[in-house]
Amino acid sequence: MTDSIRLGLCCIFRDEPIKFRNTTVTYCKKLTKKERYQKLADLCRTNAVALQDAFQYCVKYGIGCFRVNSQILPVKTHVDVGYELEDLPGGEELLDLFQACGEYAREQSLRVCFHPDQFVVMNSPREEVVERSILELEYQSEVAEWIGADVVNIHGGGAYGDKTKALDSFAKNLDRLSARVRSRLTVENDDVTYTPEDLLPLCRQEGIPLVYDAHHHRCNQDDFSVEEATTAAIKTWNREPLFHLSSPIEGWEGKNPRRHHDFIDLLDFPDCWRPLEITVEVEAKAKELAVLRLQKQLKEQWYVYLLRCADDSLYTGITNDSSRRLAQHQSGKASRYTRSRLPVAMVYREPQKTKGLALQRELTIKSYSRQKKEALIKTGKLD
Repeated sequence: MTDSIRLGLCCIFRDEPIKFRNTTVTYCKKLTKKERYQKLADLCRTNAVALQDAFQYCVKYGIGCFRVNSQILPVKTHVDVGYELEDLPGGEELLDLFQACGEYAREQSLRVCFHPDQFVVMNSPREEVVERSILELEYQSEVAEWIGADVVNIHGGGAYGDKTKALDSFAKNLDRLSARVRSRLTVENDDVTYTPEDLLPLCRQEGIPLVYDAHHHRCNQDDFSVEEATTAAIKTWNREPLFHLSSPIEGWEGKNPRRHHDFIDLLDFPDCWRPLEITVEVEAKAKELAVLRLQKQLKEQWYVYLLRCADDSLYTGITNDSSRRLAQHQSGKASRYTRSRLPVAMVYREPQKTKGLALQRELTIKSYSRQKKEALIKTGKLD
């Protein structure tokens, strides 16, 4: 993996003892106002501490982005039990804790973002849904301001029988958002309704960055290739682009490729993303384990190589460290075949994404005739 790509962890941990707490509206309604405010203050304090721990974990393990849970302030916008942070006992202290998280993130160059829940729909024909959506976006953008988050990402919403009209409604409702929301708001293509091609005119017209989700695009295709959608999405950003990646749990031939796998299949990572300066949020059920595995896989580089031996015969092998492997061959420790045919020279090296692909390619090259192997060598592919 190049240093220009930062991977993002989404919301929670699978194995790490870092937990965010929540509550229910039903439970809150059973409490007196004083009891409820104290309970909510305790939950917010716990979550602020957990957020600091999450940020520190990301920095320690080289994870470049953390997506914050929408319920970091539990039931914050609910019509019956909602509240302002200053209403809670120790509200100023709570604000200080969240702002300290933001200061730490800035010092460590850790990116922070939000992804409101699916009930946030800016183009709903129901006014009450739009009002609740705006309230939620304002709340999350307020917390984003405290902690230095630069993205609050939502989906395009429903089509309601007419995509063009629905997106027009989305655009009109943007005028109801504060500058704090608008400066952070992004929109993402989904796996059922809106493709990148559908959303790009809105993004260009309204100055909203497109969060390109490659998995969603593969499920809900348009006329754009992954490369074309990537290029178009990047042009909508005035800061580092943020994309999403996931893999289907049953593979692309399964019954429902929309469902996410525990981990990322490296073959699903677009080649065109590798040289880019982007953030890639890893939407995988294994959470931090999935991010760390992908991080390791992207850093590894496997090669298929050809050696020319002293007797002019050719040897085919694989390695993830060409210099070390050549030294092993020269010392007679790598292969029985080359041990009796020293010295050897590496005359061809071909990069592969994974060890598995390198092994497959090795078998293919081994099956080549001498003439075909020499033709490979003439390509000069040694870097």
